[in-house]
Amino acid sequence: MSWKESYNIKKVSAAEAVKHIKSGNRVVLGHACGEPQAIIQAMVDNAELYEGVEIVHMVAMGKGEYAKPHMQKHFRHNGLFLGGATRDAVAEDRADYTPCFFFEVPRLFRQNILPVDVALIQVSEPDNNGNCSLGVSCDYTKAAAENARITIAQVNEMMPVTFGDCMVNIDEIDFIVEKAEPIIELKRPEIGNIEKKIGQYCASLIEDGSTLQLGIGGIPDAVLTFLKDKNDLGIHSEMFSDGVLDLFDSGNITNKKKTLHKDKFVATFMMGSKKLYDFIDNNPAVELYPVDYVNNPYVIAKNYNMVSINSAIQVDLMGQVAAESIGSKQFSGTGGQVDFVRGASYAPNGKSIIALPSTAAKGKISRIVPIIDEGSAVTTSRNDVHYIITEYGIADLRGKTLKERARALINISHPNFKDELIEQARKKFKNM
Repeated sequence: MSWKESYNIKKVSAAEAVKHIKSGNRVVLGHACGEPQAIIQAMVDNAELYEGVEIVHMVAMGKGEYAKPHMQKHFRHNGLFLGGATRDAVAEDRADYTPCFFFEVPRLFRQNILPVDVALIQVSEPDNNGNCSLGVSCDYTKAAAENARITIAQVNEMMPVTFGDCMVNIDEIDFIVEKAEPIIELKRPEIGNIEKKIGQYCASLIEDGSTLQLGIGGIPDAVLTFLKDKNDLGIHSEMFSDGVLDLFDSGNITNKKKTLHKDKFVATFMMGSKKLYDFIDNNPAVELYPVDYVNNPYVIAKNYNMVSINSAIQVDLMGQVAAESIGSKQFSGTGGQVDFVRGASYAPNGKSIIALPSTAAKGKISRIVPIIDEGSAVTTSRNDVHYIITEYGIADLRGKTLKERARALINISHPNFKDELIEQARKKFKNM
């Protein structure tokens, strides 16, 4: 049987496809902007068919209706990373959070630590060999599809085709739902004066020929605006968004000096605008690979001059970084922060940066604290941390004593909180 014949046999409506989900199943959803909206909506619309279905994914960029209070009989979300659509469900004990490093998620599926009953994914139209691209989300989605008992795919003609190692063959898909709809987009963040100052400090540490990992938000985008005097930059990042395109168009990003995947943008998923999706579509200069490759610290470390830039909620005077919880309330997740902090640290001439505003709550709370809040999770340990940056400067903590760390961090704290931090430090160190 040809793949085209197989494709036609497997075609069903979204409502028919979700009938193959059974009560008590573990269902893994395609990640972030790659989530299959039509199939998920059909699953929610048919919620009465199910009881106790476990929904597993990282950040949700869609509606997340399965995590609403009235759905708790039918679905229970198990988040590997939380976002706005799922955060309250975990806080109210209607959902769960599973701590993990992003690069290890595929292993959870492959080794049956989290056996996958059903994978709901979104793919491009098939090529001449029956291969469909996972488009904007390769990450753990490929491993979920490969290890699920049942894989249901939304074939969307609007999904960009990306290269690398992000193809799924029609033979690996059990049910096909054809539905064209726009890929979820992420709006560009607003960049304020604080973000600009932090971006300027971060950019001062980036040399010509560096390979960059940048996260999401105002600070990473601000960093990019201060790199227009840099040459031959490269990208090896779990994701990148629209800000990178500006530097590519201006010739600052060329990927020519990369020591791994020379001349290529490398990522594991994408979040951005249609402009970004059009850029990556059928672009041989962009390669997406599974997250256990892209985010593997030993792979990252093969990039000479690797620079990782990530954010945080709090940093204490020992250099412990809390980036995923506010006290005992889970806010987001570990994600790829530690993957890249360690990968950049192992890389020749590598640098890892944690960048954050000095205050929160409109200046009422210091983010540099004597000790992180009770109940907060330590995301990046004091042993892993390298540079901490706020709008007040750069603290290089590598090789520093606890007392030296405290001094360096107080120096980049907000002036309104310096005296209090000094007082707390003196309680621990007599000669501050």
